[in-house]
Amino acid sequence: MVKGKNVLVTGGAGFIGSHIVDRLAGECAVTALDNLSTGKEINLPENAAFVKSDLRDAGLIQKTIKDADIDVVFHIGANASVPHSTEDPRYDFETNALGTFNVIDACRVSGVEKIVYASTAAVYGEPIRTPIDEDHPLHPISPYGASKLAGERCGLAFKETYGIDFAAIRIFNTYGPRQPRYVMYDFIQKLGRNPSLLEVLGTGEQIRDYCYVSDMADAFVLVAERGDGVYNAAGGSPTSIKELAELMVSIISPGAEIRYGGKTWAGDVNTLYANITRITELGFEPKVGFEDGVRQMIRWFEGANS
Repeated sequence: MVKGKNVLVTGGAGFIGSHIVDRLAGECAVTALDNLSTGKEINLPENAAFVKSDLRDAGLIQKTIKDADIDVVFHIGANASVPHSTEDPRYDFETNALGTFNVIDACRVSGVEKIVYASTAAVYGEPIRTPIDEDHPLHPISPYGASKLAGERCGLAFKETYGIDFAAIRIFNTYGPRQPRYVMYDFIQKLGRNPSLLEVLGTGEQIRDYCYVSDMADAFVLVAERGDGVYNAAGGSPTSIKELAELMVSIISPGAEIRYGGKTWAGDVNTLYANITRITELGFEPKVGFEDGVRQMIRWFEGANS
């Protein structure tokens, strides 16, 4: 059980990380570590400790884990942008691969009980079959996917060599309050600027499997308590970008034209649709329906920007 433990959440002031902090702060001693490149300290509850640090600072990572006598680490911190990874692959690798090594090695030195690592669906690349299960071949097509796979493999190797209790969640598209970027956020912003037109990258046929952020936080806690190995986590409702665009237009600006550009960014995968049988066997069950979640995100965005 995680309850009563000393917990570290890297990337704890960011999108998914801050929701994990919220989920645990009432029942654990939680420390959030973040460099605030995209995260915000305001996302954190008052009863969580905060350390500003970069994942590339191995010494400070080790000091934080030792000083707080950490039992469980949720390693969420990363460069999580595929376009940014293609523009600056060195930063991406140093943050995601080397940064993950720094966290895992510090856990080894300090005798941390468990690490739960935020991996990504990008490790699969363009799938050869769907829904994608955890045994699907791994073929990342972006620097981001490759760097996250390097971190995942490092954790599994340390598990084999040193006996560290390590588990990984391959995150599919997650959305909800505090999201700082990605497709839903972009659609809301675009329709705010021009309520009569929504311009969409790609053809609209891209498929994504969306999971509401509170459900994703629950998945991480569940895996920390019961999980071993690698798990997909998603909402279980694959949706095309076209369907998403039409839903968001109907809510925000009915009658707006949707225009598809036909091109997307380098490293973008067309189809990400998860088989989540393995994690549902642990007890995971998404609670927030897709349309309800989209409406909740829109309300949060409007409130945060009013």
